[in-house]
Amino acid sequence: MRLGKWVSLVFAVLFCGFMVNGSVAAFIPVDNYLIACGSSQNVSVQDQVFVPDSYQSSFLLESEEESFVAAANSSLPSPIYHSLRGFTSSFSYKFDIHQTGRHWVRLYFHPLPNSGHDLNSASITVLANEFVLLNNFTFKNQQSSYLFKEYMINVTSDSLTLNFIPLNNSVTFVNGIEVISIPDDLIADQASMVSPSAPFNGLSNLALETVYRVNVGGPLLTPQNDTLGRTWENDRKYLHVNSSAVIVSVVPGTIQYPVSVTPETAPNWVYATAEAMGNANVPNLNFNITWVFPVDPSFRYFIRLHFCDIVSKALNDLVFNVYINSDIALGSLDLSSRTGFLAMPYYKDFVSNSSTGSNNLSVSVGPDMMADITNAILNGLEIMKISNGAGSLDGPYSVTDLLPNLHSKKSKFGIIIGSAVGISAAVLLIAICYCCFVTRRSKGPRQAHPWLPLPLYGNSHTITKVSTTSQKSGTASCVSLVSSNLGRIFTFQEISDSTNKFDETLLLGVGGFGKVYKGTLEDGTKVAVKRGNPRSEQGLAEFHTEIEMLSKLRHRHLVSLIGYCDERSEMILVYEYMANGPLRSHLYGTDLPPLSWKQRLEICIGAARGLHYLHTGVAQSIIHRDVKTTNILLDENFDAKVADFGLSKTGPSLDQTHVSTAVKGSFGYLDPEYFRRQQLTEKSDVYSFGVVLMEVLCTRPALNPVLPREQVNIAEWAMSWQKKGMLDQIMDSALVGKVNPASLKKFGETAEKCLAEQGVDRPSIGDVLWNLEYAFELQETSALTDPDENSTNHIGGIPLTPLEPFDNSVSMINGVNSGTDDDAEDATTSAVFSQLVNPRGR
Repeated sequence: MRLGKWVSLVFAVLFCGFMVNGSVAAFIPVDNYLIACGSSQNVSVQDQVFVPDSYQSSFLLESEEESFVAAANSSLPSPIYHSLRGFTSSFSYKFDIHQTGRHWVRLYFHPLPNSGHDLNSASITVLANEFVLLNNFTFKNQQSSYLFKEYMINVTSDSLTLNFIPLNNSVTFVNGIEVISIPDDLIADQASMVSPSAPFNGLSNLALETVYRVNVGGPLLTPQNDTLGRTWENDRKYLHVNSSAVIVSVVPGTIQYPVSVTPETAPNWVYATAEAMGNANVPNLNFNITWVFPVDPSFRYFIRLHFCDIVSKALNDLVFNVYINSDIALGSLDLSSRTGFLAMPYYKDFVSNSSTGSNNLSVSVGPDMMADITNAILNGLEIMKISNGAGSLDGPYSVTDLLPNLHSKKSKFGIIIGSAVGISAAVLLIAICYCCFVTRRSKGPRQAHPWLPLPLYGNSHTITKVSTTSQKSGTASCVSLVSSNLGRIFTFQEISDSTNKFDETLLLGVGGFGKVYKGTLEDGTKVAVKRGNPRSEQGLAEFHTEIEMLSKLRHRHLVSLIGYCDERSEMILVYEYMANGPLRSHLYGTDLPPLSWKQRLEICIGAARGLHYLHTGVAQSIIHRDVKTTNILLDENFDAKVADFGLSKTGPSLDQTHVSTAVKGSFGYLDPEYFRRQQLTEKSDVYSFGVVLMEVLCTRPALNPVLPREQVNIAEWAMSWQKKGMLDQIMDSALVGKVNPASLKKFGETAEKCLAEQGVDRPSIGDVLWNLEYAFELQETSALTDPDENSTNHIGGIPLTPLEPFDNSVSMINGVNSGTDDDAEDATTSAVFSQLVNPRGR
């Protein structure tokens, strides 16, 4: 503690000296609007001057007559909060843009008490050109009465319009506005996507909101210390373990900027300070320094990491790993090899979601044990929210969803004229269609049941619906028809009722597509309702893929799709309810009782049967592409079913060996051959299933960056023990002494073959299934002799019938089994097990 105080004191002295003697190079923006809303005079904030928002030549305030102003005394923390302008109807500020490109848009809000309105309950919605910045924000029940928001918008036109819209018959207001141009190359168009690792393009077309900007190891930096007027806060409150890091610093003047990094990237005070590895009260030197940040899990985030080697005495003395959530973002990072010098800044940009199943985003640095160097540093960190597919940074609604509330008074005449024209056109169109229908009906033959919906794949706008009487309310409502291809089409009201309006107490989990709720239909059927999040990286394509795939598949080891809903721009999927949830929750991370070895084998066998059906049981094979323990669900009897087909892909045709496609999946489960070559095969699912087998045995995640380097990846770690014949040393402690060694050996050999580096060396999922069933039979017997490694086609000299995906008597129509798959599978299974007479005979 004393050392920390001395470091802080010395640091403060150095910092004050720098502030007195140092200077910050000025960046001169072409567009620089500083607006004190509602003020009658200029307002000085440090070295900036905000001008009143009355009519100016440089910007336009619309409908000033319908606004009100308020002012307060000087006891507020900043003069910019001393006044405000409120609006009783939709309002806008329009700014002329002289240099297109990226701009800061900064907004200040504080509900002054003497405005004559209840501003604490005021609804604040702000639009900026095609982006939604704020949607229905209110200070009611907020801990702070001050709100500062900073956005980065790429303005491509000659003007920027900020619309303020009061919702719910409320008012809205704003205290201050900044619109300032910044270097267009401050953020590139491309960053690196984390999990899976892939390029992320198109940042220039998206809006960003600053969520965190942290000077790691350094003091608070105010806008006066930054050439772009940014604020950098200290990192200590975000450190997961304070004792895991120590502050290091150098004189800012020693920082030498390369050509690719400028003070606009970050001030030299960011690069002159850092957190490095500390060992106080930390028993294991192989730990990581971790920062944890609460975030909205519905959005993706732009993450910029700032590095500068200010701790090494020579080049190549600092090599470490960087993690975002539990994923490796940068492995074996050698800063001196990137820059060629010490004390030279370097930064790297990433795009990531929050941690799976969490409202947090974590960033970690830790030593690379392969390099035998036990240090790691981080100098600065920026986290910015990325606008979603609707162009919003707050909620699912787009500008077009909110604009009908805008300028309603001015557009009444246009609405009347437009309505009249529209009605006339509609009447004319109906008359023409009726004439064509009568003519065609008189000429063509009659068809039975013309009202039945066509079996098309698509959203509800392409599928017929019928109005009838709701059984529940007795009032007219839209009730879905059952299509043999698509399942039931639910109304949004039905979904809302079944989940008690998406009650969070019914939440089953959160995935890449969105949240999953437990629901109960009117007839008492329990269902799982997966509600797509429009801000998720998974969207319409995955929604259609899931419907299209599952509507063609029926198997007792695949989760059944009951129906879907796509009203009101929603993407909702309704599945059969799996009472015991994902396999992963029964392996680790919860207090659920451990599964027995027999249960684990049965679950793996069930999942393998589901994958085997996908690969061989339909007209053209289907590759799941996201096999993992969270996508293997268990029903009330612990029967396993494969779920989540949003990333599934139709397999290669007979004249092809693979499908060329972008890499998608979950980090830690990805087939390395697919990752390198972007060539997808059924063997990619086999590799992922091999990772699942090791998870089942060892009860730990596929990736765990907090472990020593050699243990981070379960596939590599478990394979090293398997090759030594010592898999029993890393198995779940709950299984020790309860597993037949022969069964364990066969299980380990099966997993090892699945995890082969080359797809051609891996078995088919049918062979995997056969070996797992054999391991199960070995566990059921009391035989202790090891099975013959080469006995893949016979047991005890008795030939086995080849495993078939379905009975030959079952017909296939359009890739859909018209018979009962359960019966076919039972017949196949019995054919296998009837010949597993007595392994002791070997």
